[in-house]
Amino acid sequence: MRIFTYSLFVVFSLLCISASHPPAIYTLINADMPYLLDFYKTRHQQPEISLQEKETSATLAKELEQIGFSVTRNFGGYGIVGIYKNGQGPTILYRTDMDGLPINEKTQLPYQSKQTTTYNGQEIGTMHACGHDMHMTSWLGTARAMVAMKNQWKGTLMLIGQPAEEIGAGARLMLEAGLYQKFGVPDYGIGLHCSPTLETGKVGFGKGYTMANTEMADIVVHGVGAHGASPHMSIDPVVIASMIVMDLQTIVSRNLKPTESAVVTVGAIEGGIKGNIIPDKVTLKLTIRTYKEEVRQMVHKRIEEICKGVAIAAGIPDNLLPEVNFPKKFTPANYNNEDLVDAMTKAAAKAIGKENVVVTEPLMLGEDFAMYGHTKEKIPTVLYWLGTAPKARLESDNIPGLHSPYYYPVPENTLKTAIAVNTNALLELFNNK
Repeated sequence: MRIFTYSLFVVFSLLCISASHPPAIYTLINADMPYLLDFYKTRHQQPEISLQEKETSATLAKELEQIGFSVTRNFGGYGIVGIYKNGQGPTILYRTDMDGLPINEKTQLPYQSKQTTTYNGQEIGTMHACGHDMHMTSWLGTARAMVAMKNQWKGTLMLIGQPAEEIGAGARLMLEAGLYQKFGVPDYGIGLHCSPTLETGKVGFGKGYTMANTEMADIVVHGVGAHGASPHMSIDPVVIASMIVMDLQTIVSRNLKPTESAVVTVGAIEGGIKGNIIPDKVTLKLTIRTYKEEVRQMVHKRIEEICKGVAIAAGIPDNLLPEVNFPKKFTPANYNNEDLVDAMTKAAAKAIGKENVVVTEPLMLGEDFAMYGHTKEKIPTVLYWLGTAPKARLESDNIPGLHSPYYYPVPENTLKTAIAVNTNALLELFNNK
């Protein structure tokens, strides 16, 4: 029944469309909106956390198959790859992420999440607090629109449903599984991300670096334990760790060129049991954010030098010097290809009006979408921001950010904006290659 209904929808839409201009696109989107809103609310109610996206993945795969995509399931975990071949032309990759977060939702929406999961041994709610439900629905809406308008473009649309974005693993899993080797190297790659601080109906583009290299580090600070009343008999790792924390702040303020950017944050300090016991070990947990590789390497070098220098000054012997552990894998910085940004900005302006397309500043957040352009093939990619907030929210003193239990997008206007921008951009990219 649903296949038949969608066929009627396509026929009706094609009768309404004579050229790839925004009014025709909006006719298509408006006709599909009840279906997409229902899909969005269902997805919001049923989030699955990273590496557990089994039902979400199956649902998206089924949706694509029903409109004519060739779909490969469980690719790189629960990833899906949907291919729609529509004659000779460029190949364009468009990715959505699928995973939710282990957060107890507090939005009180009528379609609030109903799901729970076991996380770190505890039962906790799950929530699409980063907008991945909006990402998936606008991705599906774009797919449906592109199929309905298939007489207006030529090429191959490669739709990626990616798992595990929240832990920075999904893009790597799919690429290591042979994404480009099996399905071909795309000419372009595009994606979007919800913005909690941009008004719904608007989109934001930045050129060059827009998100940061995102990596973690652990520093194990060793010492000599003793009674808290006899500190002279110890080499106190709590004091050493505290000095390291303060000295790490000088990396950005004194070692980094002022026109460059980096963040070194100590987010956790673990050590000790009681106030009257000086422990023999303290662990510091860091996040490090940079854009350029040479800055990343400099920050690593200075972290190691500071740890060693502070420990030696405190009298730590060579066999007890701090251990600094940088994981080998990290999420690289997202770099938006400038020419592709120009093309998508122009297409977006035609779709939603120039006044609704803004320039956004770089952020120190991380997104593993960046990896699709960091392969040896050097694919031009763009990840843009999708406005999701009502004006009243932005004018208030309470703006919930991403990963907040109170965050949610305005559904209908945000969906219409995303699908209009995506569809018009894809049509122009396919036709101007």
